Amino acid sequence: MPTPSTANATVVIYSGGMDSFTVLHRALREGRNVHALSFDYGQRHVRELDTAQRVCHALDVPHQVVDIRAIHGLIDSSALTDAAQAMPHGDYASDNLASTAVPNRNMILLSLAIAKAVNIGADRVDYGAHGGDHVLYPDCRPAFVDAMRHAAGLANLEPVEIHVPYLHATKADILRDGLAMGLDYADTWTCYEGGEQACGQCASCRERLEAFADNGMTDPLDYSPRHAETAHANTP
Repeated sequence: MPTPSTANATVVIYSGGMDSFTVLHRALREGRNVHALSFDYGQRHVRELDTAQRVCHALDVPHQVVDIRAIHGLIDSSALTDAAQAMPHGDYASDNLASTAVPNRNMILLSLAIAKAVNIGADRVDYGAHGGDHVLYPDCRPAFVDAMRHAAGLANLEPVEIHVPYLHATKADILRDGLAMGLDYADTWTCYEGGEQACGQCASCRERLEAFADNGMTDPLDYSPRHAETAHANTP
């Protein structure tokens, strides 16, 4: 039996980025009892976790950061987890995609989030894969989500729904939805470099800037002066 603290509960995989920030607020707007779950897996942009903690504290949302850096040696082939590799710049493309893919990341994170959901009696796990990622990352595609839904149904005594509200939406669509909710995207972190300011050059920054441009908005994040001109080139 769910307790009052876990009734209608949802575990949101919350990185601190734009997509999961919007998913988190969407779940709250649905009246769900949200438990935010973040992961430190040795990512270079670990400062996203500070952003996540700050947001959850302001919202009074229970937030757990799970330290899984012990598996870093299993997933350190990516530029996102290996600081010795140069971070590729430019838009997402086949020549830079492989270097920013963290091996099996979403399967790992979803498995742990499902475990937490079962543990607290939550019936749902939310994560922020979106349609723009389909051609990029296999673990953001509908086929992967369907397979994980099936596995979650087999692995546990109680079913856990994997809820992916933006699975067929673009980054611009997600931003548009968040802006309609009145969200402040200064409370997010996207840049893969993880510096004091966003670089404006990595694929993640560029995709973010394009989403703001598509919505006729200027990104509220502070960008590095070295790249500010390029970073804001596509914004109004």
